[in-house]
Amino acid sequence: MQIKLLTIAVALAFAGAAQAQSTMSAKPSVDRKEMKAERDRIEADYKAAKATCSTMKGNAKEVCEADAKGKENVAKAELENKYEPSQAHARKVDEAKAEHEYKVTKEKCDRNKGKEESACEKEAKAKYEKDRANIKSKYATAERKSATGSTGK
Repeated sequence: MQIKLLTIAVALAFAGAAQAQSTMSAKPSVDRKEMKAERDRIEADYKAAKATCSTMKGNAKEVCEADAKGKENVAKAELENKYEPSQAHARKVDEAKAEHEYKVTKEKCDRNKGKEESACEKEAKAKYEKDRANIKSKYATAERKSATGSTGK
């Protein structure tokens, strides 16, 4: 009787260890050095783009800086999604892209004056809100499908 219990205990221990090892190996390995190198490249690209903007004047400089910052934010979100893919990170990428487009468009509106500027900004804001609503519904639908186990077929 004792031998049977010992055999069962050993078998359960091996099964638990095998399951823990397979769970640990299922997660994609994140190469920290490679990720840091890419993050450093993104920051260097941003600094170079911002340096290019420093030669500009007025509204062109503001548009350039908004574009550089937006590209940096999008690249960082894409990097995070690349190394840790998930619905939340994919959503952050889409949100960063929408925000980048909005901020650049809004800066471009500053070229106009008075009613034209106001109309341009309202149009940019409306497009941004529409994009955000689309992102929200896109990922809400995906979250519902994953929560219910539905494949959408």
